[in-house]
Amino acid sequence: MSADLPSAAHPAQRLKQRGRSKRFSLARLGIYAFLISAAIFFLLPLYIMLTTSVKSMDEIRMGNIFALPQQFSLDAWTIAWTSACTGIDCEGIRGGFMNSVAIAIPSTLIPIFLGALNGYALSFWRPRGANILFGILMVGAFIPVQVMIFPLVRILASIDLYSSLPGIVLVHTVFSMPVMTLLFRNYYSTIPHELFQAARIDGGGFVRIFVQLILPMSTPIIVVAAIMQLTGVWNDYILGLVFAGREHLPMTVQLNNVINTTTGTRMYNVNMAATILTSLVPLTLYFVSGRWFVRGIAAGAVKG
Repeated sequence: MSADLPSAAHPAQRLKQRGRSKRFSLARLGIYAFLISAAIFFLLPLYIMLTTSVKSMDEIRMGNIFALPQQFSLDAWTIAWTSACTGIDCEGIRGGFMNSVAIAIPSTLIPIFLGALNGYALSFWRPRGANILFGILMVGAFIPVQVMIFPLVRILASIDLYSSLPGIVLVHTVFSMPVMTLLFRNYYSTIPHELFQAARIDGGGFVRIFVQLILPMSTPIIVVAAIMQLTGVWNDYILGLVFAGREHLPMTVQLNNVINTTTGTRMYNVNMAATILTSLVPLTLYFVSGRWFVRGIAAGAVKG
């Protein structure tokens, strides 16, 4: 009888495994269905913009926005880049691209460096009042940008930085400090404190430990911070409109001017081409470095 028990239990165990595999297959099918639906939902606007930007206005007036172009043309892209009107000037959005680059690069590098320095100090050195300082920074992260615009305008005007490139970089740096500090502090909290203590015993000071020990270990979170900050600065509209000045307007502001500046028929193909050109940098950044972003998050960007 005891020899027959395994053979008798085997069919029941096999049926149980079949039930598990069936449930697993249904669950996986549901996940894939959801992911495909979400991808279609988010990619559909991009598809419409791409197809519209390579159509002629006569074809657009036919009203079928989902149809592929009958005659492929990049004329709208050329007009958007070189001769679209962004107000009183009709020189396209290429000037705005250079302005966005000039704003985004320092507005990314400076906050990352200061955020890393703040996170390092708050995680390892813990000066007196560190928790209070960190709390103040976190409160600043939840203050709406619109509330601070008027005081910042008055402050920058009093020090002759309003409507200037250094002024808009300073504004982006100020508003990004709470988030950058939070990212680096949470990441550094996952690093064993014994490494820092060993470096202190070996005679390392504040700057030496930061440069030779902490920064080389910070590559994952630096990538995360760079992606977040660069895309945030590049996609910004309100701060660029208020603080950049007419000579340093970013692409987002010029895109708004292209869409809202018209003296006749609205050129939808040009508007769509200008929109894609404006969003090309953050889209490329996400496609190229998306896996690094996920690795950085998994390595401790949101821990602590």
